[in-house]
Parts: sequence; C-alpha cells; structure tokens
Amino acid sequence: MKWILVLCLTFGSVLCDSSEKYTSRYDDMDLENVLSNYRILDNYIKCLVNEGPCTPDAKELKNVLPDALESDCAKCTDKQRIGTQIVLKYLIDNRPDAWESLEKVYDFAGVYKQKYLDDKTDKTTTNSP
Repeated sequence: MKWILVLCLTFGSVLCDSSEKYTSRYDDMDLENVLSNYRILDNYIKCLVNEGPCTPDAKELKNVLPDALESDCAKCTDKQRIGTQIVLKYLIDNRPDAWESLEKVYDFAGVYKQKYLDDKTDKTTTNSP
C-alpha cells in the first residue's frame, strides 16, 4: 500500500507543506493524461531516480517521498490515495521498465510491489463467484 501512495506523489499530486496534510494543489491533475504521455511520465521517473532534471514540483515531490514512505502516506488526501492506486496499477501492469527503475531506488526489497500484488489477489478473490 505504501508504494501505491508514493506513486501518486510521483506525478506532482502533492507537495509537502507544514500543515497536517500534503497540499491538495494538484489533486485534480489528469493522471490518465500523464500516464498516457511517455515523455511526461519518463521525465518524472528520471527526476525521481536521479537520471534527469526535475521540474520544481517534481523536485519538491522527491523531497516528500521519504516521509510518505515512512508514514504510509498519513498526510495524503483521499484523492491522492486514489490517484496513487491508479498510478501503481498502471506502472506495474503497463510500464514494468519504469517500475523497475523506481523500484531500484525506492523499493529494492520488493515490499511495495508485493503489497500491490497481494491487494490485487485479495480483490480478485473477493469478487469471484
């Protein structure tokens, strides 16, 4: 679940501030558009894995990731949690190359991917007749 929450952050959905929650400034971002645009998606990933320049929001995001991982994204809004699920599913299922790059930096033990796969299995089992 933690990795799901982090990926929402990956696309600028939230930036850290001093309040109890991350800012909701980017909660209405069109994640589907970002995910379908390889250039934009790849730029975010390159920033996060230290292989390319960062936009200001991606740079702030990169600073938030350790806190989000450590706290299980306790400061995320509901929209950010939903967005994170969308991003994680997309990357694992459709962009394993991008997932692998992020995994090497943020999930080298495979904990978050396994959590996603476990959640996916639970949902499939629950929805089965």
